[in-house]
Amino acid sequence: MEDRVMPIRFLNGQSNVFAAANPFEVSEYVRANVGSHSLRLPRASDASASLSHRRAGTLDLCRLSYGAQARVLSESLGDIYHAQFILQGYCSYTLANRTLDLPAGHVLVLNPDEPVDLTYSDNCEKFIVRIPSSMLDDACTEHRWFKPNERIKFSPEPQRFEDIDSLLLLLRLLCEEAESELATPQMLQHYCRVVTTKLMVMLKHNVSMVAPTRHAPSFERLENYIERNIKLELGADELAQYAGLSLRSLYLLFEKNVKTTPKNFVRQKKLEKVHSILNDPAQACPNVTAVALEYGFSHLGRFSELYKSTYGVLPSQSIRCRQPQAGR
Repeated sequence: MEDRVMPIRFLNGQSNVFAAANPFEVSEYVRANVGSHSLRLPRASDASASLSHRRAGTLDLCRLSYGAQARVLSESLGDIYHAQFILQGYCSYTLANRTLDLPAGHVLVLNPDEPVDLTYSDNCEKFIVRIPSSMLDDACTEHRWFKPNERIKFSPEPQRFEDIDSLLLLLRLLCEEAESELATPQMLQHYCRVVTTKLMVMLKHNVSMVAPTRHAPSFERLENYIERNIKLELGADELAQYAGLSLRSLYLLFEKNVKTTPKNFVRQKKLEKVHSILNDPAQACPNVTAVALEYGFSHLGRFSELYKSTYGVLPSQSIRCRQPQAGR
């Protein structure tokens, strides 16, 4: 494979941790600060490894070279993602059914809970961004992207640097700010949010970033949907799917608008319907039990307690009060 060197510099001498070091010493540092793994070298060698590392807010930035052909294995990355930018040489990524070759100038994101099997050429140098999964979840919530119920998963297909120019510029800026004495923790965290969002925008994954068109994720539309389907069992999953929101975004939407959970809101709306029927002589009402069951209150004892705590009387009292009017 043809060797290439990408003229991109991430992190300067201020962030150097190892230079001309034993690869296993470097590996031990990476294991403690960047991600759990094991390092295998094909044979004894006097390889000179190097490492630069800098914490920037909740992200870790790491520029690494083992100085020898090296194989890195890990059962999983736990609760983090690794964006690996190949700057020099090449890397082979072995999956369950195939092997991907990444020459310099390509980026690949390693997902949590997936086994890692990477082989680096002796001259390979890479830049790693360690991203907690919470950062990606927060980006989805902030931008109202629809995250599937399972974990966010990036495509195993590598992408070329030429296609992600603006992301690379942001990463260089983040490196400079992380190494600056003027940067505050708050400032760095703002950069982290922008970089994480940009990474989501530019790389391929299983998150839907298209704003819903048929059902806008507004509280008013959700309320109308609940009103139309008030006799059905409406769970948070169904409401989130209808609105095109993640569960977390759905809960935030309800908290912002009505200061309660989707479950409590739906139950309250059902209770209002039952109360209206029991107190309106114009509506057919065979008995309390029939109306309660029609609106999903299967535990009649709890229903009566909830009704009384809300309206001050038992449901049986409400229906008795309306009977004389109905007979007129």
